[in-house]
Amino acid sequence: MAEVIRIDEAWLAVDPLDMRAGFDTVLARVVAVFDAAHPHHAYLFTNRRANRMKVLVHDGIGIWLAARRLNQGQFVWPQPGTDTRRAITQEQLAGLVLGLPWQSIGQDGVIRVV
Repeated sequence: MAEVIRIDEAWLAVDPLDMRAGFDTVLARVVAVFDAAHPHHAYLFTNRRANRMKVLVHDGIGIWLAARRLNQGQFVWPQPGTDTRRAITQEQLAGLVLGLPWQSIGQDGVIRVV
């Protein structure tokens, strides 16, 4: 199957986002936190309870905004602190959206620490 949305880099915003935010608000937050919305980059946000996530992707032509909600549990998210953003690998992104402990996932997709 052809790839619909190419993601070369994924970025995580540490501070929570109001999940009522739409395209323009999330795009403004991306620019504020990451300085710009680069083509083929994904920008991930969660709410305070970390049970909902929004992902903004710039595909080079327009932007995509996706939402995900966990019916049980929470996304593993860093605590707000000095870092406001963090780069994550493709493997970590795949683990994060499933609710796995993505910080422990290495380049080869193997979970080494729980």
